[in-house]
Amino acid sequence: MHSHYSLRYGILSPEEVLSHYLEGGFSYALLSDVNNTSSSLDFVRMAQQTEMKAVLGVDFRNGATRKYLAIARNNEGFREINMHLSEYLMEKKEFPDRAPELPNCYVVYPFREQRIELKENEFIQLEIRDLTRYHIALTASEKPDYLQPDKTLALPTMSFRNKRDFNTHRLLRAIDNNTLLSKLPKVQEASLEDRYHPREIVEAAYADYPELLQRFDSLIAECCFDFEFGTDKPHKNQSTYTGDHDEDEALIRKLCAEGLHYRYPEPSEQILSRLEKELEIISEKKFTSYFLINWDITSYARSKGYFYVGRGSGANSVVAYLLRITDVDPIELDLYFERFINLYRQNPPDFDIDFSWTDREDITRYIFNRFDNVALLGAYNTFQYRAVVRELGKVFGLPKHEIDRLAAGGLRMQELDELSRLVIRYSERIHGFPNSISIHAAGILITEHDVRNYVATFLPPKGYPTTQFDMVIAEDAGLYKFDILSQRGLGKIKETLDIVRYNQPEVPPIDIHDMKRFKEDERIKELLRTANAIGCFYVESPAMRMLMRKLLVDDYLGLVAASSVIRPGVARSGMMREYILRTRHPEKREEAHPVMLDIMPETYGIMVYQEDVIKVAHYFAGLTLGEADVLRRGMSGKFRSRAEFDKAKQKFFSNCREKGHPDDVSAEIWRQIESFAGYAFAKGHSASYAVESYQSLFLKAYYPLEYMVATINNFGGFYRTELYIHEARMHGAEIQEPCVNRGQAVSVIFGKIIVLGFGLVKSLEHKTIERFLIDRKENGPFSTMEEFVDRVPVSIEQLSLLIRCNAFRFTRKDKKELLWNAHLLLGHIPKKNPVKTLFRSSPRSYSLPELYTAPYEDAFDQMELFGFPLCDPFELLNDLIEDTVDARDLEKHNGKIVSVAGYLTTAKLTSTAKKQRMFFGTFTDRNGDWLDTVHFPDIADKYPFRGRGIYIVRGKVIEEFGCYSVEANYMEKCSVIEDPRYAESKAFEKRLIQQKQDRQRSSRWG
Repeated sequence: MHSHYSLRYGILSPEEVLSHYLEGGFSYALLSDVNNTSSSLDFVRMAQQTEMKAVLGVDFRNGATRKYLAIARNNEGFREINMHLSEYLMEKKEFPDRAPELPNCYVVYPFREQRIELKENEFIQLEIRDLTRYHIALTASEKPDYLQPDKTLALPTMSFRNKRDFNTHRLLRAIDNNTLLSKLPKVQEASLEDRYHPREIVEAAYADYPELLQRFDSLIAECCFDFEFGTDKPHKNQSTYTGDHDEDEALIRKLCAEGLHYRYPEPSEQILSRLEKELEIISEKKFTSYFLINWDITSYARSKGYFYVGRGSGANSVVAYLLRITDVDPIELDLYFERFINLYRQNPPDFDIDFSWTDREDITRYIFNRFDNVALLGAYNTFQYRAVVRELGKVFGLPKHEIDRLAAGGLRMQELDELSRLVIRYSERIHGFPNSISIHAAGILITEHDVRNYVATFLPPKGYPTTQFDMVIAEDAGLYKFDILSQRGLGKIKETLDIVRYNQPEVPPIDIHDMKRFKEDERIKELLRTANAIGCFYVESPAMRMLMRKLLVDDYLGLVAASSVIRPGVARSGMMREYILRTRHPEKREEAHPVMLDIMPETYGIMVYQEDVIKVAHYFAGLTLGEADVLRRGMSGKFRSRAEFDKAKQKFFSNCREKGHPDDVSAEIWRQIESFAGYAFAKGHSASYAVESYQSLFLKAYYPLEYMVATINNFGGFYRTELYIHEARMHGAEIQEPCVNRGQAVSVIFGKIIVLGFGLVKSLEHKTIERFLIDRKENGPFSTMEEFVDRVPVSIEQLSLLIRCNAFRFTRKDKKELLWNAHLLLGHIPKKNPVKTLFRSSPRSYSLPELYTAPYEDAFDQMELFGFPLCDPFELLNDLIEDTVDARDLEKHNGKIVSVAGYLTTAKLTSTAKKQRMFFGTFTDRNGDWLDTVHFPDIADKYPFRGRGIYIVRGKVIEEFGCYSVEANYMEKCSVIEDPRYAESKAFEKRLIQQKQDRQRSSRWG
């Protein structure tokens, strides 16, 4: 039977497949998805919770054409199926007409009127619809040679429940074939007869030939698939690092002893006791190899000079700290050991290891070369509702404007025609189905044996074998994933150090890991207090900067807490505001429940970190640590429907009653747990983020220009490149356009002059940049544009881009003159590769008329080429802005209605409790200061944001915990001047010149 993991073919979930077998009176359940074993292990897990016997197979097809069905007789047979399937998926080739040797499988071929020489384990499948042809052939006076009664068995294909299911299947097939439903070939779809039948109907259908069904039943009876689920079965993962358990134990203790001298020169008894406790539990839970493999990966990274951050619940471990997997001291932060690991916990701790986006690929390559059985973890992309509406609209042949209208939503069914109603109805049915399989963002499996014992693999463009199942099924199967992630923040830190070395060579080497110094640094504390953290990892977003100001953060522990408080769940539970109140007003802490305050004194009785769920469940509700961990995992959403989670939830409330907690208090505590636990960080995770934030803040405090250049080169962070250029200018930088003699593909700095990189120029090809950079390195700088053309093969289109971005300004010629010369030199003839000559001929001279360049022409060129102007955007307004209040003066107008003017940086969309859209706007005013606005639903609908630009916002100045913003009641986008490159009016040009002079008198950009 097929599930919806027969991608774009099946329509039933694995749970529905199993329930149909149960309700249909079968003693077994056969799952045989098309070219897929994604849900096979999960199907077995679910079947083990019933009386059903799970049987696994694969329906091998080319497109919709079945070649053969393979059914695993045992675990070895399932491995053979996965090996065969993987070979063809990895090499992206079609399956042959005959199956290979699969000795531990039964192979079943479709009933066809052609002779097949069958092996002992091969059979012919007889569908119910084949019975008439079979009867005619069997009763013929001369039996055809393709008839093999002793090798034929009854096996009806079951894919659908009813006609509606079949229609859904046909729509999926049309989507898969990118064709109109009316033009879908019959060979690309199943038969309507491939529907689910109860056992009694199947027996009745084959009543004339009961031996066919008996033969299939006897085969199923011999099938036996045995699999142990649960992460307490670590033998499926690489069980040893050195090849011997005792040697592993000796190695991890040796490494911890070495790490003690590095991390704790004078370790206390508390540290030594904690270390011994951890080592004992790691050994008992058989996680030693897991720790050593992570140590191996991070050791390689250090040997290559790669920066990394180890985070996740593993940061709660002293062993991880000593092995340098993480840089978080769990003793200093009093990290909750039981969140990291306990004897009741089945799954290992999480080690999310972040590398620079430039280094992760090499780390992945190293892991695949270093260990024997490695695979990337798969992930499923599901059909999203609006995307399905668009796909089905095309399948039904609707015009684009009608599809757009349906996808926009908000329509009433009674207002739609029949075809549109079908699109909506079936979109709701298909929504959430698996659509395609891709790669998990970070997960890598390192197994003891070939991963194809458990699942088939495919080969995505990344080029590494990738599992067909996802992280949830892998975890159920007891397979640990190693999370190897990439982020640009680490790339910024690494590149800043390189830039400082060449721009300020007199600066002594920087120890970026000197956290003790950073925690005491007054400049960093000032950046935290003022939230002047643009470009800094995790602390630069408007919401985080505002939270830091509200919490008066100026130290490491405060930042650790803020990193978790900012998570959506804490805000949703209402505890973010309560935490701010208790931080700023100590008398409010007395309002906390005494038990909660006793459990979490550091956070004033408020759940802030993910492990607080375990603490509250264990100490407040009396759950065991194992039950508490089930509750924590259940809150992630992956296990919310699982029986063990429901059991833990029920026990939470029953225990609370036994302990005498009032029902309303227990219900409120549960609401807080439920609202935030799936989103909150583990404290160690937040601490790891805070370490990287401190490293970024240090570089921003002492080397702001170099840090901004690195931020630009690593494609920014929360904001667009334009803002980081603005931030560099606010720190005293002179921003220059790219230059073919001084510039590079990335931005570079010379003292305080930042020359933007050619990579920022839209449509400028990489090969063009590479060519002239190589030539410049070999033959020196260019003296004229003509020499550039003589030395570098370049098209007129690419040369024009270089001229327009002012890359030839060293020639001191006007861009218009250069463009004329470029066209005279190249015209529309492709430039051939230059030929080196001993003597260069002088370029021909041309007499050009006087060419006039109006003010701000460069700004409009820059907007086209970079996406933003390099001048003050306020200079480009059509009218001068008057009678507005600057951001720095809002405090003087608290509670009053004012008008403000700001250049839009970002607008955050969010929803009210009633699911209405509202926005938080972030602008920079004419002084470059931050300006925050709030747009409630009625105002957001009436005065929408209309893209980047300068806006006038009118509203009431409001204050919350010392942060001022404007609650908008009106907003208007300001108009900009006419593009001077196409204007002809002299009066217009004079007005531009006058406006430029007026604005530059007080501009921060002057």
